[in-house]
Amino acid sequence: MAKQSAQHDSPGRSSGHGNELDSLYQISRILNARSRQREMLAEVLDVLAERLGMNRGTIMLLSPDGRELMIEVAHNLSERQLKAVRYRMGEGISGRVVQTGKPAVVPKVSQEPLFLDRLHKRRMISKDEISYICVPISIGREVVGCLSADRVFDETAALEEDVRLLTIVASMIAHDVKARRMAAEERHALEEENIRLRSELEDKFRPENIIGNSNGMREVYQAIHQVAASDTTALIRGESGTGKELVAHAIHYSSPRAKGAFVKVNCAALSENLLESELFGHEKGAFTGAIQARKGRIEEAEGGTLFLDEIGEFSPATQVKLLRVLQEREFQRVGSNANLRANVRIIAATSRDLEKAVEAGQFRQDLYYRVNVFPIHLPPLRERKDDILLLADFFVEKYAHIMSKDVRRITTPAINMMFVYHWPGNVRELENCIERAVLLSTDGVIHAHHMPPTLQTSDASDTTGTGSLDERLQLFERDIIVDALKRSNGNVAKAARDLRTTQRILGYKAKMLGLDFRRFRTARQARQDVELYDMPSGGIRPWKPDE
Repeated sequence: MAKQSAQHDSPGRSSGHGNELDSLYQISRILNARSRQREMLAEVLDVLAERLGMNRGTIMLLSPDGRELMIEVAHNLSERQLKAVRYRMGEGISGRVVQTGKPAVVPKVSQEPLFLDRLHKRRMISKDEISYICVPISIGREVVGCLSADRVFDETAALEEDVRLLTIVASMIAHDVKARRMAAEERHALEEENIRLRSELEDKFRPENIIGNSNGMREVYQAIHQVAASDTTALIRGESGTGKELVAHAIHYSSPRAKGAFVKVNCAALSENLLESELFGHEKGAFTGAIQARKGRIEEAEGGTLFLDEIGEFSPATQVKLLRVLQEREFQRVGSNANLRANVRIIAATSRDLEKAVEAGQFRQDLYYRVNVFPIHLPPLRERKDDILLLADFFVEKYAHIMSKDVRRITTPAINMMFVYHWPGNVRELENCIERAVLLSTDGVIHAHHMPPTLQTSDASDTTGTGSLDERLQLFERDIIVDALKRSNGNVAKAARDLRTTQRILGYKAKMLGLDFRRFRTARQARQDVELYDMPSGGIRPWKPDE
């Protein structure tokens, strides 16, 4: 031990365990600094060399596939040299240490045939005999790499003490490797989740997934495809509840800015002062309660799309600032004179008549021309009756899934109600009606009586009268019979069995309610089936076409 200390002039052996403890303390501080992994491990090897006399320190880690050992960091070697050398699992002393998970000591490397010496070329640069120590870096029972170092051979040296010390250092390194690996896995999982969510959003909001085949909606789809590829400002116009935000999403996710943020500002929900701060941001101390600086929605949408819902509600002062954003792509935070650039695409929406607002002096004419570059008009639901059933079926499936209910279809009277109703709340109101109906349904079918009172009109339900008890009972009874006849394609016997009654009673009820079984038959059944009616004599006779 003394001989080795004299040769190296190293305090590692002369100061004994105190120096080892001090070195371990220095290494722990390096590891806790959480700098880049290679820089940190290089500092650890410097401590081993300078304070403990362990030269040519090397740290190897397994490749992601677990087949090779790659040199993560080595003392006094270039990046090119590090990349040039690799060890297979079980190859050389290092490969065996990682394979077995047990430390290895080579007192004289010149006498060990398994010692390959590919990296440092000790035999070429050193005249002294070298001792080599290698210990595994393990996370639990999993070996992820190895730590090795040299000493000039000394017959009196206690190499087992070096093994003990390097094992402690390797354990400390393993904890850092584990923490970094977990952080990398979490980061990868978040990236995968982000990609998945973006993909879902793109699928959900692409124009093909907006429901509607009416002529008005086809014009909307064409407009979306025309404007999406550019940064042109779009103005989506339509009544409340027609789906303006859905169209804005479709434009964003069909555009080159799809990977950027989609930021929405509801201009009607905020007061003038709050809207300005929300939109442009503010500096610390700009107003009472501004305890720190805050980014506005324009900055949050950098590189993406800013959706201004109900733009007709902007105050005159805010309209001036928004006009500057549209014209110059510049803005200022509240309480600041610094100009900030805005790389955002603006999509606006309104349910107001902006032309009348301009005439009344409530909306700036120059701002109107800037936002009305490419208008898209969404037709109200009452003008796209062909889409009502498509939308209703979609919402039935959606809320049946959410509520875990098996709702299969909508009855004819309920459909009639939806077609007659004028839908002042548009698609949003239809969705709410279907949600309520799915909630109330107990037999897997949406009936007319599941619809809200606003839809319960005599015209919509194919009934007349003032809504007395008898009339409501007849409506309910008619709905049930029609539903059974539709399931049986007009087969009276099958419908009677479904309702647990007789053909005679079912025929009597149908006659009283003015139902014609032929409406529910197929063309073949219209020629072959026989309808059964109650006769005064109690007998039956075939149904004749002229009856």
